[in-house]
Amino acid sequence: MKRIIIAAAAAALATTGAAAQTGQSGSHNPVVKDGTAHQVASPAKGRSSFTEDQAKGRLAKAGYTDITDLKGTDNGAWQGMAMKNGKKLTVTLDYKGNITAR
Repeated sequence: MKRIIIAAAAAALATTGAAAQTGQSGSHNPVVKDGTAHQVASPAKGRSSFTEDQAKGRLAKAGYTDITDLKGTDNGAWQGMAMKNGKKLTVTLDYKGNITAR
């Protein structure tokens, strides 16, 4: 009888643990909801939680290539040079994951 109760409790715990894990998807950064970069007129001010590699990856995912000179700005964004559609642009990735290109 004890074994049945223990087995039932273990099965219940395994089911709730799996359900809790499947409820979380996407970025762990609450600011970045959908994982896609958006083009904006100007970058939002705020400290970025992106590492340099994550910033490069986000720019690349948005279609930018030859990403160089990526540095943190005083406003908390990442800024550098990149190519898109044959044009060399200054790109900025803000803490929300939005991209500004000029």
